[in-house]
Amino acid sequence: MKSAAVVNYSPEPGSVEIRDVDRPTIGPEDVLLEVANVGVCGSDLHQWTSDHSWHVNYPIILGHEFGGHIIQVGDQVVGWKEGDRVVSETAAVIDHNNPMSRQGYYNLDPTRKGFGYGVNGAMTRYVCTPARCLHKIPDQLKFEQACLTEPCCVAYNAVVENSHIKPGDRVVVLGPGTIGILCAVMAKLCGAEVAIVGLETDHHRLAIARQHYGCETIIGDASPWAMSRDGMGVDCVVDAAGVSETLKIALQLVRPKGQITKVGWGPKPLDFSIDPLVQKNITLQGSFSHHWAIWERVIAMMASGQLDVMPIIGGVWGVSDWHEAFEKMHHREIIKSVLKPN
Repeated sequence: MKSAAVVNYSPEPGSVEIRDVDRPTIGPEDVLLEVANVGVCGSDLHQWTSDHSWHVNYPIILGHEFGGHIIQVGDQVVGWKEGDRVVSETAAVIDHNNPMSRQGYYNLDPTRKGFGYGVNGAMTRYVCTPARCLHKIPDQLKFEQACLTEPCCVAYNAVVENSHIKPGDRVVVLGPGTIGILCAVMAKLCGAEVAIVGLETDHHRLAIARQHYGCETIIGDASPWAMSRDGMGVDCVVDAAGVSETLKIALQLVRPKGQITKVGWGPKPLDFSIDPLVQKNITLQGSFSHHWAIWERVIAMMASGQLDVMPIIGGVWGVSDWHEAFEKMHHREIIKSVLKPN
């Protein structure tokens, strides 16, 4: 049985197209999902434009933010059955004996391979996923929302787990994309006063952050806001922009003994001094991916209504209309595109 899929077939810019692919064959510890919805991530766009900094196993089906119904279970799968409504984590291949995996941090296993770059992803009708990656979702949580569990977990890990944010702190988030806005939301939930910073082309996305999530929004220089309390800067800067040079801005905005948490990827090398990191005694923290416990927390937050992702969804497209969905995000017209394979 063939299905249409969004395939990234080479490292050349623009090398993404619709191809007919076979239905996957599952192993004994896998399940086969019929995909209900799959989110378009900034990393999907980076692979499309070929300005990414990670290895890709071409050709590859894109898509790692997904949920659907189980339609087949492997012989050794326990606890799951056909018809279950689930979302899947992204760590499709891990080394269970890696020291990080054995500590529960399989997201930091250097041999890890994820959906959409290491193994085939979910921008198609069927996807094979290890049963260990699955999480049940309640009936009241629509798949259109549930497929965004993954970026919410990225933001939770960056802000709640890896940043030392306390009620009353002031936080600047650089970049009003999906991850940036979700990081701002998480910082608000931690009790912080939050400003999110973008460019002139980000008016629409910033308006959503302001109107729906109560964030201060800034175009251009955030220094006046950052220095407005005591002239020293903000307690934390979350760098969610997809370029390296925003770290320079973060170093300027953060207060002495403050923290910078970098979650955005940027392939270009730095061309400036990071001496302010030393001079201001700043903590620089990277944040990558997520793990099982974070997924359970985020799903509970979404199911209860504490975390509402609907305002960031700019539309739902069929797989055949992937190009329009990608373009809308690429040109910053919307925050998040969602595809519906069926």
